[in-house]
Amino acid sequence: MVSSQTSDDRAIADGTSATRGSGYRWLAGVWVVVAVFAAVTVVRSHYIGIPIRDPDGAVFRNRVFGSLAMFAVLMLVDACVRTGFRRWTVRKAWGVLRQRWPPERLAIALSGLLAYYIVYASYHNLKSWDAFNTVRDDLLLRVDKWLFFGHSPAILLHDLFGQHIAAYIFAVIYESFSTMVTISVVAVLVFANRIRDSYVFLMSALWTWILGVCAYYLIPSIGPFHSAPSEFAQLTHTMITSTQARYMAQRAHLLAHPSASDAFAQVSAFASLHVGFTCMILFMLRYFGFRLAARVMTVYLFAVILATVYFGWHFFVDDIAGVILAYLAVLLGRIMIYPRGRLSTLRHSGGETGATLDEELLGRRNS
Repeated sequence: MVSSQTSDDRAIADGTSATRGSGYRWLAGVWVVVAVFAAVTVVRSHYIGIPIRDPDGAVFRNRVFGSLAMFAVLMLVDACVRTGFRRWTVRKAWGVLRQRWPPERLAIALSGLLAYYIVYASYHNLKSWDAFNTVRDDLLLRVDKWLFFGHSPAILLHDLFGQHIAAYIFAVIYESFSTMVTISVVAVLVFANRIRDSYVFLMSALWTWILGVCAYYLIPSIGPFHSAPSEFAQLTHTMITSTQARYMAQRAHLLAHPSASDAFAQVSAFASLHVGFTCMILFMLRYFGFRLAARVMTVYLFAVILATVYFGWHFFVDDIAGVILAYLAVLLGRIMIYPRGRLSTLRHSGGETGATLDEELLGRRNS
């Protein structure tokens, strides 16, 4: 155990200095949103006569256990880094770990993970049931061609990048999304100095899924790969091709046998949450002043947008909607966690030093 602590060390150790100064109203608000969204899912389930499902544990059970394992590993990594490599010993690292993770902070972090996966599971079930709505792909196809002066944006990308090597590259980019999402959610809970700051990201993520499923029901759609298959017929076969075929088979199975225990659909186009969630992360990086990481994420976001259109997962207008959705999600997340503004809350919370506030102000200027 480190005998003396700087003010920053104390903030790192409890991670809740801003929380204690303002109570837990912000945390209650998170669970109100989670409860309401879960209740909407239950009501929708009752209305259509299909139970809430977690096929093979893929949506909730496996992801929860996987995230908990990742959480434990990252906790150890964080403690070792904060101990310092030159003075590292098991005893010192253990002392930092205990300081960093008192029961209060650990409970708040783990409750955040639980809240996230309740919303995520609800989102996936509501998304699955969107298959019963009438698709509007023709409308979105017309909008895309209007935006590109009568041309298909997918064909333009095929002509620009080719349909062979580029297909493998874009496939890797597209498939990396799920891993990035899981890592980002767990990492922000572990590495954020103040646990309340991590909840700005977490709440923005919850709103991304919630607003996303609202968009699915607003304009039900499947995607260009289904509504304009000839545009993608010459693409090299990749893991994306197999996934698209599997998703369409799942959708057909759900529509034909809705009462089957394994009936579960996973495809909807408007809005693109690949773009929405990635853009949400970008906005969060800018919010916290990580300028270099934000630049890297900007490049990744651009690549994701290209991949969604290249493979026909999404119409270009879906990607535009994803960016707008991300902005709204971050706005709602910030307001819910810091209603008075982040810096104002820190000034009045107690336990924060002028130096820490200077760093906060600098981070906001750099963003």
